[in-house]
Amino acid sequence: MSQQKINRPDKPARDTIAPSDLTFGLSTCKRCLWIKYWFKVTMPGQFPLVKPLADAQEEHFRRASMQDLDPSLPAGVVKQWGQWVKSAPLVIAGRQTSWKILGIYDLLAHYEDGSVGIIDCKVSDSDRDNGAFYAPQLEAYAHALENPDRGKPFPVSTMGLLVWKLNGITETADGAHGFGVTQHYLPVERDSDKFQELLVELIDVIEGEFPEAGPECQTCNYLIQRAELESR
Repeated sequence: MSQQKINRPDKPARDTIAPSDLTFGLSTCKRCLWIKYWFKVTMPGQFPLVKPLADAQEEHFRRASMQDLDPSLPAGVVKQWGQWVKSAPLVIAGRQTSWKILGIYDLLAHYEDGSVGIIDCKVSDSDRDNGAFYAPQLEAYAHALENPDRGKPFPVSTMGLLVWKLNGITETADGAHGFGVTQHYLPVERDSDKFQELLVELIDVIEGEFPEAGPECQTCNYLIQRAELESR
């Protein structure tokens, strides 16, 4: 499997880069990433509660005051949510590419000075859910907002994670049950240099030859072990 080659078509199956691939894609398996962009084939995810929990978070914070989210934030209001953003073609090391960023943000706040703030909602108890890990993904949204394929650009002044951590089952006065959460806001610093480095790495992977499987990629490891069993 590690020596297997795939003949790729004349052009990739997509010309847009998903913001999450700057975090999960590069850090998980470059082979799966390559296949995704050339053939539009991905392993189906098994996260049945992620979408309803994310939808509940998003709905809860619509039109919320930013200072209610965290006192450190400037005065502003969440005015947009769940919208797609698409960037103009990316320029890498002075070369204009055919690649664009395309993604959907969770919440977008509008501040009184005309700038906006990106808020990425998470329901998790993982230590990985920190600002450093998700910074490239949020930076991709910021880039698309500031360099849109069409329409008015929006300057991004803040980015952050709004994290809900489940803390057990609660019971209401009428006997109903639900999950309680603790909430905290994690500011994410802008780092355009790191963002550019990861874009270069990602595009090099996509435009390069068929990569080796990621050593900890569950998808690749499963396929390798299955192929070995079937070849006996």
